[in-house]
Amino acid sequence: MSPQTLHAANGFVTPNASSGLNTPESELESILPIHPTAARRPYPIVVQSENTTYTDDYITAKYVNRGADVVTAVDGQLKITPSEKLYEFRTNRKVPKTGIMMVGIGGNNGTTLCATVLANRNNICWHTKSGIQQPNYIGSLLRASTFRLGTDANGKDVNVPVSDVLPMVHPNDLVLGGWDISGVPMDKAMHRAQVLDWDLQRQVAPHMAALGNPLPSIYYPDFIAANQEQRADNLIPGADKQAHVEHIRADIREFKAKHDLDSVIVFWTANTERYSDIIAGVNDTADNLLASVKASHSEVSPSTVFAVASILEGVPFINGAPQNTFVPGAIELAERHRSFIGGDDLKSGQTKLKSVLAEFLVNAGIKPLSIASYNHLGNNDGHNLSAEPQFKSKEISKSSVVDDMVESNRLLYKPGEPGAKAKGGKVGEHPDHVIVIKYVPAVGDSKRAIDEYYSEILCGGRSTINIFNECEDSLLATPLILDLTILAELLTRIQYRDLAKGADAEFEPLYPVLSLLSFMLKAPLVKPGTDVVNSLSRQRNGLEAFMKACIGLEANGDLLLDSRLW
Repeated sequence: MSPQTLHAANGFVTPNASSGLNTPESELESILPIHPTAARRPYPIVVQSENTTYTDDYITAKYVNRGADVVTAVDGQLKITPSEKLYEFRTNRKVPKTGIMMVGIGGNNGTTLCATVLANRNNICWHTKSGIQQPNYIGSLLRASTFRLGTDANGKDVNVPVSDVLPMVHPNDLVLGGWDISGVPMDKAMHRAQVLDWDLQRQVAPHMAALGNPLPSIYYPDFIAANQEQRADNLIPGADKQAHVEHIRADIREFKAKHDLDSVIVFWTANTERYSDIIAGVNDTADNLLASVKASHSEVSPSTVFAVASILEGVPFINGAPQNTFVPGAIELAERHRSFIGGDDLKSGQTKLKSVLAEFLVNAGIKPLSIASYNHLGNNDGHNLSAEPQFKSKEISKSSVVDDMVESNRLLYKPGEPGAKAKGGKVGEHPDHVIVIKYVPAVGDSKRAIDEYYSEILCGGRSTINIFNECEDSLLATPLILDLTILAELLTRIQYRDLAKGADAEFEPLYPVLSLLSFMLKAPLVKPGTDVVNSLSRQRNGLEAFMKACIGLEANGDLLLDSRLW
């Protein structure tokens, strides 16, 4: 047989006489340039200002946070007082060697992320029916999107990749690892997922195999659909949840030591769980939660066990699924240990579009009366969501996305009467919002989403907008996981101080709940007592403003005053 003869091994097609580690099979493939979203660039930005200083170790920047305090008088008049507060931000310039440990690494998202990083790292190009495809990070806010810095001498906007604004981990450099209740080796798990083109799978398979098998994970059958039981063959033994926490902490330490890592991010991309009941004395405080873990209480979920382990180990934990992992006790525990957490639920397709379109309609003075959203998909996520308790978790995270847009315009939506009872969890007038998710195995990872926006327009008129969206679910989710991981690591290197306390005030870490990650999340976790922002444009603007503050720049407005004056 020639070296190119193919054979089937365990259902996976591999070259007969090739390691597969040689990336290209032709001269043409080997000379394709690295895609711009995967390219490495030296840190190109230097802010020349008395407010910004650079040392070998830090970027330090003074920033004036301008706001407005509003008081409503008895007669309804709004009295507004502009406010200013001076802060100083300090960013550690040394980008650490970072690992990502995914819970659910053997699933569609986990295998797609690993294969994507490995393909980019090795510049593996592959054949499709449309021609040769090169690896890239399209879909990543950090790697494939830009921020406007200002204007050049000709008055033209200057835009730079988001990843160039501050020193960040390159996704190619992430060390990959994690846990899964299925022990299938990573190359076979990638094949099982059926997400990536065959020729890419063929070439990246040896790299995936080199990752080995997922670490054993924890499985509490009550929290995920019964249809997942057949996959659960790779488990940390026993039912002692305290022992599980200690096992996971040891896994994190061993992974960090084995790869000589400076930083580790733990990311939940496993199955959606049912909601945990919030019970006084069980999970309402940090001490009660720790006691409940020790007692192996039935309402301590697998994701909360991973969160507790990560918090106690001092590594950031991100929840990419919709369940209420961060019960009040988990948030208090993160505050106590100043350990970073973020979530919930990746915002990749239908919900991201909804957060844009609902905002557009309300900001245009049009009143959505109902939003009906239908999905069907055939991957394992869809299989798990076919169970009612797990669907409820997803329904909650999807349904909250329009809340702040409604609250911002009480000209269109009547506010709730004082003391009025919440209807469907909402106070005041609100659009009817219906969400349906169905499992259709035939379509695999190719999710279909159909939305109808039924709105009131001028003088009792009606408008209907229908949208059909088809997308590869995991190919949209993977860049979000990378962005969340890299941003979480960056935020661990940023400290601040309130200069109103004096020039000798100590620098402090950011608040543990990383609400700056909200652009990538359906149901953003925020500091208790603060409002959730779901508007996609406000989320992006907030992240942009923060990153610019860290280099001493003001957030860009669209006043464009120079173009409006003589």
